[in-house]
Amino acid sequence: MPSFVLEKKLFSDGYKIIAGVDEAGRGPLAGPVVAACVACNGRFSPGKKLLAQVNDSKKLSAKKRAELFFLLSNNDGLHIGIGASNHQEIDQFNIFQATLLAMKRAVSKVKARPQFLLVDGRFTIPNLKTAQQAVIKGDSRHFLIAAASIVAKVTRDQMMQDWHKRFPQYNFFSHKGYATREHLRQLTKNGPCAIHRQTFQPVASLLSRIK
Repeated sequence: MPSFVLEKKLFSDGYKIIAGVDEAGRGPLAGPVVAACVACNGRFSPGKKLLAQVNDSKKLSAKKRAELFFLLSNNDGLHIGIGASNHQEIDQFNIFQATLLAMKRAVSKVKARPQFLLVDGRFTIPNLKTAQQAVIKGDSRHFLIAAASIVAKVTRDQMMQDWHKRFPQYNFFSHKGYATREHLRQLTKNGPCAIHRQTFQPVASLLSRIK
């Protein structure tokens, strides 16, 4: 379970505002990659109840993520920024660069400017003057990264539910663009739509056949 130990240490080291950054949606065949930045100052404490619930979004049910998203979004001690890179940017820059861009955008949206970032994964965010630390599996280790993973996941899921209204034949509402058996079946049947990532397989192969 994530802890708040590293965040406390960074506050004791003199940093005034700490933030966790994570993303959702690197793997899907359609839609954006979404990043969230969750920041707090040294007066914030998650409390035992919230600390016991917040975890890597992949380890939580959709219902639990929604509950925690509400609690995190309405917590006066937390400042949240959300950024995204759409399917066109993913195809243009590649998913790795698009993810970093989404993270940078998320950080820029936080009103309380973070002085230190805990970034999930192996890489820090380039072209930022803010001090950073990349943490492998950080969403299962540190509270602020776990919180960011929940915010990013719930936000992206909502985006894909909105896209479902425009492209109901793919059932984005259910699989959120991931390569499920149902999605692949509908993709083969209907061909790619406007929000499919054209550089991802099997989308690229299907497009080459159409052309």
